[in-house]
Amino acid sequence: MDMNNIEDALDKIMSIKGAIAAAVTDWDSGMTLGSRAIGKFDIEMAAAGNAEVVKAKMMTIRRVEAKEDIKDILITLTDEMHIISMVKEQPELFLYVALNSEHANLALARNTMQSIANS
Repeated sequence: MDMNNIEDALDKIMSIKGAIAAAVTDWDSGMTLGSRAIGKFDIEMAAAGNAEVVKAKMMTIRRVEAKEDIKDILITLTDEMHIISMVKEQPELFLYVALNSEHANLALARNTMQSIANS
């Protein structure tokens, strides 16, 4: 994913209704390649923390010898939903969005994230 694609992906993610933050992150290094946020949301910290979540899940999948790939990870909080979607063509990368639960539609958000991750 080059910088033009990253910027395009971030634009699309932030256009999801209820989006408050977005990032493209390398889960192995924890490095964020691009991010956007509204307000005081600490996207760098969130992306780094989510890289650790993906690492832990990848390790678990290997240990149990599952023959599956992660498609997405959903984390629900009191007022927010967070979606981590793996980039199909670059499995070391994930897309991340934080959504305001009151304004977002989970099904549409997941569908949009998968569409972006698979393009």
